[in-house]
Amino acid sequence: MTAAPPGADGARLVEVAEQVYVYEQPPGGWCVSNSGVLIGPQGALVVDTLATVRRAERLRDAVDGLRPGPARTLVNTHHHGDHTFGNQVFGPVATVLAHESTRTEMAATGLALTGLWPHVEWGDVRLTLPTLTFRDPLTLHLGERRVELLHVGPAHTDGDVVVWLPDERVLFAGDVVFSGAAPFCLFGTVAGTLRAIERLRGLRPRTVVSGHGPVTGPEVLDDNARYLRWIQGLAAEGAARGLSPLETARSVRRTEFDHLLDAERIVGNLHVARAELPGPAGPGGPAQGVDPVAAFGEMVMFNGGRLPTCLA
Repeated sequence: MTAAPPGADGARLVEVAEQVYVYEQPPGGWCVSNSGVLIGPQGALVVDTLATVRRAERLRDAVDGLRPGPARTLVNTHHHGDHTFGNQVFGPVATVLAHESTRTEMAATGLALTGLWPHVEWGDVRLTLPTLTFRDPLTLHLGERRVELLHVGPAHTDGDVVVWLPDERVLFAGDVVFSGAAPFCLFGTVAGTLRAIERLRGLRPRTVVSGHGPVTGPEVLDDNARYLRWIQGLAAEGAARGLSPLETARSVRRTEFDHLLDAERIVGNLHVARAELPGPAGPGGPAQGVDPVAAFGEMVMFNGGRLPTCLA
Protein backbone atom coordinates (compact mmCIF):
# COMPACT_ATOMS: atom_id res chain seq x y z
CA MET A 1 0.00 0.00 0.00
CA THR A 2 1.45 3.35 -1.07
CA ALA A 3 0.24 6.85 -0.29
CA ALA A 4 0.79 10.25 -1.84
CA PRO A 5 1.60 13.19 0.45
CA PRO A 6 -1.51 14.81 1.92
CA GLY A 7 -2.93 17.78 0.07
CA ALA A 8 -5.46 20.41 1.03
CA ASP A 9 -7.71 19.41 3.93
CA GLY A 10 -5.24 16.60 4.68
CA ALA A 11 -6.71 14.38 1.96
CA ARG A 12 -4.42 11.91 0.22
CA LEU A 13 -4.52 9.17 -2.41
CA VAL A 14 -3.63 5.74 -1.08
CA GLU A 15 -2.97 2.97 -3.62
CA VAL A 16 -4.35 -0.26 -2.14
CA ALA A 17 -3.95 -2.43 -5.26
CA GLU A 18 -2.64 -1.82 -8.77
CA GLN A 19 -4.59 1.15 -10.15
CA VAL A 20 -7.00 1.01 -7.18
CA TYR A 21 -6.92 4.05 -4.91
CA VAL A 22 -8.60 5.43 -1.83
CA TYR A 23 -9.07 9.17 -1.57
CA GLU A 24 -8.77 9.22 2.20
CA GLN A 25 -9.95 12.25 4.18
CA PRO A 26 -8.90 12.41 7.83
CA PRO A 27 -10.12 12.38 10.51
CA GLY A 28 -13.20 10.67 9.12
CA GLY A 29 -15.90 12.15 11.35
CA TRP A 30 -19.18 13.79 10.38
CA CYS A 31 -19.30 14.51 6.60
CA VAL A 32 -15.57 13.87 6.15
CA SER A 33 -15.88 10.79 3.98
CA ASN A 34 -13.67 8.68 1.74
CA SER A 35 -13.86 7.98 -1.96
CA GLY A 36 -12.55 5.14 -4.11
CA VAL A 37 -10.89 5.56 -7.51
CA LEU A 38 -10.46 2.65 -9.92
CA ILE A 39 -8.55 3.23 -13.13
CA GLY A 40 -9.48 1.32 -16.29
CA PRO A 41 -8.44 1.55 -19.94
CA GLN A 42 -11.33 3.88 -20.85
CA GLY A 43 -11.45 6.04 -17.75
CA ALA A 44 -12.13 6.02 -14.01
CA LEU A 45 -14.76 4.60 -11.70
CA VAL A 46 -15.25 6.78 -8.62
CA VAL A 47 -16.91 5.38 -5.49
CA ASP A 48 -18.73 8.23 -3.67
CA THR A 49 -18.12 11.89 -4.32
CA LEU A 50 -17.80 13.68 -0.95
CA ALA A 51 -19.80 16.38 0.79
CA THR A 52 -18.84 19.86 -0.43
CA VAL A 53 -18.19 21.32 -3.85
CA ARG A 54 -14.66 22.34 -2.82
CA ARG A 55 -13.75 18.87 -1.59
CA ALA A 56 -15.36 17.21 -4.63
CA GLU A 57 -13.40 19.46 -6.99
CA ARG A 58 -10.18 18.42 -5.28
CA LEU A 59 -11.23 14.79 -5.64
CA ARG A 60 -11.91 15.37 -9.35
CA ASP A 61 -8.48 16.97 -9.76
CA ALA A 62 -6.87 14.00 -8.00
CA VAL A 63 -8.67 11.61 -10.35
CA ASP A 64 -7.60 13.61 -13.39
CA GLY A 65 -4.05 13.64 -12.07
CA LEU A 66 -3.94 9.86 -12.42
CA ARG A 67 -4.36 10.43 -16.19
CA PRO A 68 -7.18 7.96 -16.89
CA GLY A 69 -9.20 8.00 -20.09
CA PRO A 70 -12.12 10.43 -20.39
CA ALA A 71 -14.96 8.15 -19.19
CA ARG A 72 -16.28 8.73 -15.67
CA THR A 73 -18.54 6.29 -13.86
CA LEU A 74 -19.69 7.21 -10.34
CA VAL A 75 -21.07 4.78 -7.77
CA ASN A 76 -23.04 6.17 -4.83
CA THR A 77 -22.96 3.64 -1.99
CA HIS A 78 -26.01 5.27 -0.33
CA HIS A 79 -28.04 8.47 -0.44
CA HIS A 80 -26.43 10.66 2.23
CA GLY A 81 -25.12 13.97 0.93
CA ASP A 82 -21.59 13.50 2.20
CA HIS A 83 -21.30 10.67 -0.33
CA THR A 84 -23.33 12.16 -3.20
CA PHE A 85 -23.23 15.97 -3.24
CA GLY A 86 -20.04 15.87 -5.31
CA ASN A 87 -21.73 14.09 -8.22
CA GLN A 88 -22.26 17.40 -9.96
CA VAL A 89 -18.60 18.29 -10.36
CA PHE A 90 -17.95 15.34 -12.69
CA GLY A 91 -20.27 16.87 -15.28
CA PRO A 92 -23.30 15.68 -17.22
CA VAL A 93 -21.38 13.04 -19.17
CA ALA A 94 -20.67 10.99 -16.03
CA THR A 95 -22.79 7.90 -15.48
CA VAL A 96 -24.02 7.76 -11.87
CA LEU A 97 -24.87 4.29 -10.54
CA ALA A 98 -26.79 3.47 -7.34
CA HIS A 99 -29.33 1.09 -5.92
CA GLU A 100 -32.89 2.06 -6.85
CA SER A 101 -33.67 2.86 -3.20
CA THR A 102 -30.78 5.28 -3.09
CA ARG A 103 -32.14 7.32 -5.99
CA THR A 104 -35.56 7.45 -4.34
CA GLU A 105 -34.07 8.51 -1.00
CA MET A 106 -31.82 11.12 -2.62
CA ALA A 107 -34.80 12.69 -4.36
CA ALA A 108 -36.83 12.71 -1.14
CA THR A 109 -34.03 14.05 1.07
CA GLY A 110 -32.66 16.67 -1.29
CA LEU A 111 -30.14 19.02 0.32
CA ALA A 112 -31.44 18.53 3.87
CA LEU A 113 -27.96 17.70 5.17
CA THR A 114 -26.83 21.27 4.54
CA GLY A 115 -29.37 22.50 7.07
CA LEU A 116 -27.86 20.48 9.92
CA TRP A 117 -24.54 22.33 9.74
CA PRO A 118 -25.23 25.79 8.28
CA HIS A 119 -21.68 26.96 9.06
CA VAL A 120 -20.16 24.50 6.56
CA GLU A 121 -19.11 25.96 3.20
CA TRP A 122 -21.09 23.49 1.12
CA GLY A 123 -20.73 25.51 -2.08
CA ASP A 124 -23.38 25.72 -4.79
CA VAL A 125 -24.56 22.14 -4.33
CA ARG A 126 -27.02 20.94 -6.94
CA LEU A 127 -28.66 17.59 -6.42
CA THR A 128 -27.45 15.19 -9.11
CA LEU A 129 -29.44 11.96 -9.05
CA PRO A 130 -28.20 8.58 -10.28
CA THR A 131 -28.80 8.05 -13.98
CA LEU A 132 -28.71 4.26 -13.81
CA THR A 133 -30.17 2.21 -10.94
CA PHE A 134 -30.23 -1.48 -10.17
CA ARG A 135 -31.83 -3.91 -7.75
CA ASP A 136 -29.88 -7.16 -8.17
CA PRO A 137 -26.10 -7.59 -8.00
CA LEU A 138 -24.36 -5.79 -10.84
CA THR A 139 -20.94 -6.58 -12.32
CA LEU A 140 -18.83 -3.97 -14.09
CA HIS A 141 -15.71 -4.73 -16.11
CA LEU A 142 -12.87 -2.21 -16.19
CA GLY A 143 -10.69 -3.90 -18.76
CA GLU A 144 -9.75 -7.19 -17.10
CA ARG A 145 -10.82 -6.03 -13.64
CA ARG A 146 -14.10 -7.37 -12.28
CA VAL A 147 -16.07 -4.97 -10.05
CA GLU A 148 -19.12 -6.27 -8.20
CA LEU A 149 -21.81 -3.97 -6.82
CA LEU A 150 -23.70 -5.74 -4.04
CA HIS A 151 -26.79 -4.44 -2.28
CA VAL A 152 -26.48 -5.28 1.43
CA GLY A 153 -29.20 -3.02 2.87
CA PRO A 154 -31.15 -2.32 4.85
CA ALA A 155 -28.19 -1.56 7.07
CA HIS A 156 -26.88 2.01 7.46
CA THR A 157 -29.66 2.90 4.98
CA ASP A 158 -32.08 0.91 2.83
CA GLY A 159 -30.02 1.27 -0.32
CA ASP A 160 -26.52 0.41 0.93
CA VAL A 161 -24.26 -0.91 -1.83
CA VAL A 162 -20.70 -2.13 -1.40
CA VAL A 163 -18.11 -2.29 -4.16
CA TRP A 164 -16.20 -5.55 -4.14
CA LEU A 165 -13.07 -6.42 -6.13
CA PRO A 166 -12.91 -10.22 -5.83
CA ASP A 167 -9.48 -10.68 -7.43
CA GLU A 168 -7.79 -7.98 -5.34
CA ARG A 169 -10.01 -8.75 -2.29
CA VAL A 170 -10.58 -5.02 -1.77
CA LEU A 171 -13.92 -3.98 -0.29
CA PHE A 172 -15.35 -0.46 -0.48
CA ALA A 173 -17.92 -0.79 2.29
CA GLY A 174 -19.52 2.65 2.33
CA ASP A 175 -21.05 3.51 5.69
CA VAL A 176 -21.97 -0.07 6.53
CA VAL A 177 -18.76 0.10 8.57
CA PHE A 178 -16.80 2.99 10.08
CA SER A 179 -13.09 3.13 10.86
CA GLY A 180 -12.13 5.07 13.99
CA ALA A 181 -15.63 6.54 14.37
CA ALA A 182 -18.81 5.24 15.95
CA PRO A 183 -21.15 3.34 13.60
CA PHE A 184 -24.42 5.12 12.87
CA CYS A 185 -27.77 3.43 12.21
CA LEU A 186 -30.32 6.22 12.76
CA PHE A 187 -31.46 6.04 9.12
CA GLY A 188 -31.31 2.27 8.98
CA THR A 189 -31.21 -0.72 11.28
CA VAL A 190 -28.82 -2.04 13.90
CA ALA A 191 -29.85 -5.65 13.34
CA GLY A 192 -29.64 -5.23 9.57
CA THR A 193 -26.17 -3.73 9.80
CA LEU A 194 -25.02 -6.73 11.81
CA ARG A 195 -26.44 -9.03 9.13
CA ALA A 196 -24.68 -7.01 6.44
CA ILE A 197 -21.38 -7.23 8.32
CA GLU A 198 -21.70 -11.01 8.48
CA ARG A 199 -22.25 -11.06 4.73
CA LEU A 200 -19.18 -8.89 4.17
CA ARG A 201 -17.12 -11.11 6.44
CA GLY A 202 -18.05 -14.01 4.16
CA LEU A 203 -16.33 -12.24 1.25
CA ARG A 204 -13.04 -12.59 3.14
CA PRO A 205 -11.68 -9.17 2.19
CA ARG A 206 -8.02 -8.36 2.64
CA THR A 207 -8.47 -4.57 2.54
CA VAL A 208 -11.55 -2.73 3.81
CA VAL A 209 -12.27 0.88 2.87
CA SER A 210 -14.88 2.30 5.22
CA GLY A 211 -17.00 5.27 4.27
CA HIS A 212 -15.14 7.26 6.92
CA GLY A 213 -11.74 6.80 8.55
CA PRO A 214 -8.44 5.10 7.72
CA VAL A 215 -8.06 2.12 5.41
CA THR A 216 -7.97 -1.09 7.43
CA GLY A 217 -8.04 -4.83 7.19
CA PRO A 218 -11.00 -7.12 7.93
CA GLU A 219 -10.65 -6.53 11.68
CA VAL A 220 -12.81 -3.41 11.26
CA LEU A 221 -15.79 -5.69 10.61
CA ASP A 222 -15.32 -7.29 14.02
CA ASP A 223 -14.86 -3.88 15.66
CA ASN A 224 -18.14 -2.57 14.23
CA ALA A 225 -20.04 -5.75 15.07
CA ARG A 226 -18.80 -5.64 18.66
CA TYR A 227 -19.97 -2.01 19.04
CA LEU A 228 -23.42 -2.75 17.59
CA ARG A 229 -23.92 -5.82 19.80
CA TRP A 230 -23.01 -3.61 22.75
CA ILE A 231 -25.66 -1.12 21.61
CA GLN A 232 -28.25 -3.90 21.41
CA GLY A 233 -27.43 -5.07 24.93
CA LEU A 234 -27.47 -1.52 26.25
CA ALA A 235 -30.87 -0.86 24.63
CA ALA A 236 -32.35 -3.98 26.23
CA GLU A 237 -30.90 -3.05 29.62
CA GLY A 238 -32.21 0.51 29.38
CA ALA A 239 -35.68 -0.70 28.39
CA ALA A 240 -35.75 -3.09 31.33
CA ARG A 241 -34.87 -0.20 33.66
CA GLY A 242 -37.51 2.07 32.14
CA LEU A 243 -34.92 4.51 30.77
CA SER A 244 -35.25 6.46 27.53
CA PRO A 245 -32.48 6.11 24.92
CA LEU A 246 -31.03 9.46 26.02
CA GLU A 247 -31.14 8.46 29.69
CA THR A 248 -29.56 5.12 28.81
CA ALA A 249 -26.74 6.85 26.96
CA ARG A 250 -26.12 9.19 29.87
CA SER A 251 -25.90 6.26 32.27
CA VAL A 252 -22.88 4.82 30.44
CA ARG A 253 -19.47 5.30 32.02
CA ARG A 254 -16.09 4.30 30.56
CA THR A 255 -16.16 1.72 27.76
CA GLU A 256 -13.84 0.18 25.20
CA PHE A 257 -15.41 2.48 22.60
CA ASP A 258 -14.45 5.79 24.18
CA HIS A 259 -11.74 6.39 21.56
CA LEU A 260 -14.21 6.48 18.67
CA LEU A 261 -15.12 9.79 17.05
CA ASP A 262 -18.69 11.07 17.25
CA ALA A 263 -19.66 9.49 20.57
CA GLU A 264 -23.07 11.22 20.45
CA ARG A 265 -24.19 8.67 17.85
CA ILE A 266 -24.90 6.34 20.76
CA VAL A 267 -28.25 8.13 21.25
CA GLY A 268 -29.46 7.65 17.68
CA ASN A 269 -28.26 4.06 17.68
CA LEU A 270 -30.08 3.35 20.94
CA HIS A 271 -33.32 4.74 19.51
CA VAL A 272 -33.09 2.27 16.63
CA ALA A 273 -31.98 -0.68 18.74
CA ARG A 274 -34.77 0.02 21.23
CA ALA A 275 -37.34 0.02 18.40
CA GLU A 276 -35.97 -3.32 17.22
CA LEU A 277 -36.35 -5.06 20.58
CA PRO A 278 -38.72 -8.05 20.44
CA GLY A 279 -42.03 -7.91 22.26
CA PRO A 280 -43.92 -4.80 23.40
CA ALA A 281 -40.83 -2.57 23.24
CA GLY A 282 -40.46 -2.94 19.49
CA PRO A 283 -41.29 -4.93 16.38
CA GLY A 284 -38.08 -6.95 16.30
CA GLY A 285 -37.30 -5.81 12.75
CA PRO A 286 -35.98 -2.67 11.05
CA ALA A 287 -36.80 0.34 13.17
CA GLN A 288 -40.23 1.82 12.63
CA GLY A 289 -41.48 5.02 14.18
CA VAL A 290 -38.07 6.47 15.07
CA ASP A 291 -38.09 10.21 14.36
CA PRO A 292 -34.56 10.98 13.11
CA VAL A 293 -34.96 14.74 13.62
CA ALA A 294 -36.00 14.30 17.25
CA ALA A 295 -33.27 11.70 17.82
CA PHE A 296 -30.66 14.06 16.33
CA GLY A 297 -31.88 16.74 18.72
CA GLU A 298 -31.23 14.35 21.62
CA MET A 299 -27.76 13.71 20.22
CA VAL A 300 -27.16 17.45 20.46
CA MET A 301 -28.41 17.37 24.06
CA PHE A 302 -26.05 14.47 24.84
CA ASN A 303 -23.26 16.55 23.32
CA GLY A 304 -23.77 19.29 25.88
CA GLY A 305 -26.20 21.27 23.73
CA ARG A 306 -23.65 21.65 20.91
CA LEU A 307 -23.98 20.47 17.34
CA PRO A 308 -21.77 17.45 16.66
CA THR A 309 -18.41 18.46 15.26
CA CYS A 310 -18.48 18.60 11.45
CA LEU A 311 -15.20 19.46 9.71
CA ALA A 312 -16.47 19.31 6.14
